[in-house]
Amino acid sequence: MKRRNPYPGLTRVVDRHGKVRWRFRMKGKPSCYIPGEYGSKAFDVAYESARKGETPAPEHSLRADHGTFSWLIEQYMRAPEYERLNQPFKRNLQGEIERFRREHGDKTLANLRPRHVEGLIARKAATPAAANKLLKLIRRLCVFAVKREYIAIDPTYGVKGYKASGDGYHTWDDAEIAKFEGHHGTASKAVLALRLMLYTGAARQDAAAMGRQNIKNGRIAYRRHKTGGEVDLPIHPELAAVLAGVPADRMLFITHGKGRSYNAATFGNWFHDMCVAAGLTHCSPHGLRKAGATRLANAGCSEFEIMAFLGHRTPAEAKTYTKRANRAKLGDSGMAKLLGVSNPVTRLDNRRAKRLKPNGK
Repeated sequence: MKRRNPYPGLTRVVDRHGKVRWRFRMKGKPSCYIPGEYGSKAFDVAYESARKGETPAPEHSLRADHGTFSWLIEQYMRAPEYERLNQPFKRNLQGEIERFRREHGDKTLANLRPRHVEGLIARKAATPAAANKLLKLIRRLCVFAVKREYIAIDPTYGVKGYKASGDGYHTWDDAEIAKFEGHHGTASKAVLALRLMLYTGAARQDAAAMGRQNIKNGRIAYRRHKTGGEVDLPIHPELAAVLAGVPADRMLFITHGKGRSYNAATFGNWFHDMCVAAGLTHCSPHGLRKAGATRLANAGCSEFEIMAFLGHRTPAEAKTYTKRANRAKLGDSGMAKLLGVSNPVTRLDNRRAKRLKPNGK
């Protein structure tokens, strides 16, 4: 008789350091790693937390030496500053902290100097966004350490991040959207995914989880997985047209295999393949969020309206779209004024040319 699996949803993985880890994945629950020794009491407690949809407490070494980063992380994750963070942000931050702890947890905080911080982020210089994210994390921990008087001076003070090239992810334009739809056809799953992200501002993980449960009274609403921000929008006619083709007995809008849901990574990989097939190798799901925000800005929407579309908690990031749109409008109005002056000058020049012609010719 086959032995019953005591931990449904667990997968054994080996990380790049050769360490065996146990990943939890179950439909409708956040994906995470289960800390502790397999089969131990602590492991069982963490596994049950994951099954309830809660994020397990991170794995900390019980023998973390005082003054190391592992020790500092233990102090920080027990502090009110950490507890006050909203759950989606805390979940993302926890992953970053655990990666940092595995690589640098044994290093001594008191020995950290600005040159060391610069060296750490320099390793990620090829990806400026990742380098800046690491700097932000180290600074978060060091500011906490200064407040608790574990150290006297913040070693990240004065350390500058890397300037990101361009505007990050490419923003789709109307021609690219038309090319994608023309290649795949409006009845395809690919176009359904495109319009879902374009007309709701959904990120890949939000689009993958969206379904009939998000629709009510002609509106579509969801809570952003990354930030917890709420989005509530009327359904655009072009989105309504493709949603009408979703089978009535299917809850999720986008599925694969035998009605299975995508996770964020597999959805992103599949959609990238759809972009490649359409000859748009430089396009991405996030670029559709930017395209939707750009369209709103060009239509004269305020940063607060764009903020509501993107599910942001503040209008700061949305301002970048309105600034670009306003700059273009000012350029148009300025050129219109210039043309308004140039035309009379041209007419005057023509009349002047006629007066200069010799008589009888």
